[in-house]
Amino acid sequence: MRAPAGSVVGLCSASATLCAMGMAFLGYWGVHEPTPWRFIDAMVIVFAFFGFAALASVPWIVTTPVPEESAERIVAARRAFVIGVAAIWLAAVVAIVG
Repeated sequence: MRAPAGSVVGLCSASATLCAMGMAFLGYWGVHEPTPWRFIDAMVIVFAFFGFAALASVPWIVTTPVPEESAERIVAARRAFVIGVAAIWLAAVVAIVG
């Protein structure tokens, strides 16, 4: 089996980086504060966790074995990456606006 190259490595490292940035956002946002949660707070957590799930699935999707010269997994991984990024950004926007 060949070592991953090109967009596989890029997608894996980008998804890991954005997971780390999302965790830093949650830590800075104040998920651990003792104040009672509001509905907006729950929405932020749901969007963030959905984004984390999508971003964490990118390396699994992109490294699943497929026939040679098949790009079907790259496309699916890119979609999961975009969904994860959008969900993390949506969580940040809801946290700022709410």
